[in-house]
Amino acid sequence: MDIPRVLIAALRGGSGKTILSVGIIAALSNQGKTVAPYKKGPDYIDAGWLALAGGRPCFNLDTFMADEPAVCRSFLQHSSDPDIDIAVIEGNRGLYDGLDVDGSTSSASLAKLLNTPVILCLDCTKSTRTMAAVVLGLLQFDPDVKIRGVILNQVAGIRHETLLRGSIEKYCHIPVIGSIPKLNSQYFPERHMGLIPTPEHEWAMESIRAAAEVVEAHVDIPALLEIAQSASRLTIDCALKGFSEQIPLNELNVTFEKPECRNKPKIGVIRDSAFQFYYPDNIEALKSAGADLVFISPLTDSRLPTIDALYIGGGFPETHADQLSKNLEFRNEIKLASEKGLPIYAECGGLMYLGESLVLDQSYPMAGVLPVVFGFSKKPQGHGYTIAEVVCDNPYYQNGAIIKGHEFHYSKVMQWKGNERDLAFRMIKGRGIHHQRDGFCYKNVFATYTHIHALGVKEWAARLVHLAADFAGSK
Repeated sequence: MDIPRVLIAALRGGSGKTILSVGIIAALSNQGKTVAPYKKGPDYIDAGWLALAGGRPCFNLDTFMADEPAVCRSFLQHSSDPDIDIAVIEGNRGLYDGLDVDGSTSSASLAKLLNTPVILCLDCTKSTRTMAAVVLGLLQFDPDVKIRGVILNQVAGIRHETLLRGSIEKYCHIPVIGSIPKLNSQYFPERHMGLIPTPEHEWAMESIRAAAEVVEAHVDIPALLEIAQSASRLTIDCALKGFSEQIPLNELNVTFEKPECRNKPKIGVIRDSAFQFYYPDNIEALKSAGADLVFISPLTDSRLPTIDALYIGGGFPETHADQLSKNLEFRNEIKLASEKGLPIYAECGGLMYLGESLVLDQSYPMAGVLPVVFGFSKKPQGHGYTIAEVVCDNPYYQNGAIIKGHEFHYSKVMQWKGNERDLAFRMIKGRGIHHQRDGFCYKNVFATYTHIHALGVKEWAARLVHLAADFAGSK
């Protein structure tokens, strides 16, 4: 596969690579190119910006939550459209940062997996010639990582740029293809989780337009395209693991389990500015498993439609607590439906919405499905990858299974009125809901702080669709 592609990396998080990636994708789109955006790692917010800039879904590439062959097949599948001109992957954290001293799951390991050249975004604040030493170290740290260009960021002026550019090109022998000055951050406001999500940002398209203008003015786009086109052919050896070597490339698409269903069950997905964290792969998995998806919102809908299951993703219910609380009829219908056995799968923000109340400046009643009161903290209460062992019988996961995912939340349990036997996950890694346990199970409701990715938990979609079909048949 010869799709031109680049991975945008940095020395650390907060170096400006998201805004740079958004600007690159938007600038290329302005030239009439079709860009396939990707985000390395477990991220919803940056991926939302990348998707908006590219005008197509941004798929996450994460070798912790899914194995390397699945990640490789996903990239091959979603880049195989003949209309796609280039794939742009935004890395996360520092280029070599991973879970261990070997850098497993790092942006560098993904670049090697996908034979992708790397462009470094360097925050050059209060630094000149030293950046050449840093880049030289990155080049020598792992020569198999193809670092092919540098874009300077936070440049103070012409003199600053001249010293940086001259030092890097003299000592490192790689091109500096861009120099971005210090910018006003008004177009990209931030909150405790980073950039504010696009659904909450009224000027999202204006922000993307501004990022594109910066890139068009300060980055050598033809040089970037030349680097992308230098990507060596992406072999399918990794993607073929577990397959016959004779399988055609066009049959390497990601597949999910599909239960036997006489009719397509309807699964409601609560998606709005309060609940917006959904991996495109998870949505695709539900469709592939045979579901008919119905998108709904407690912010705008007064009633729960006729559905056979409900999926509530993460988000920021705390910023919409008043609206969510005031929609009493919707809250009551969810509680009544849960008592009737409606399959409901909820993650993080969805978990909070299913609780008794959310305490912020005051107490806001929520759906009342789960006997938990949630509050909010100024510091993260759960942050990072998770590993959970299934220790209780439940409708969604087999007892003894190991589930990988991630959690990132500032909410916390203020009042716990449940029983630990109702929590199906024992957290091997991560915090969970209560006493290192997660996955609150009540009837056909499963609510958890752990976000899962359908590429890594392939039975999840099939199980939810199967439960939906059973519920539809029982009505």
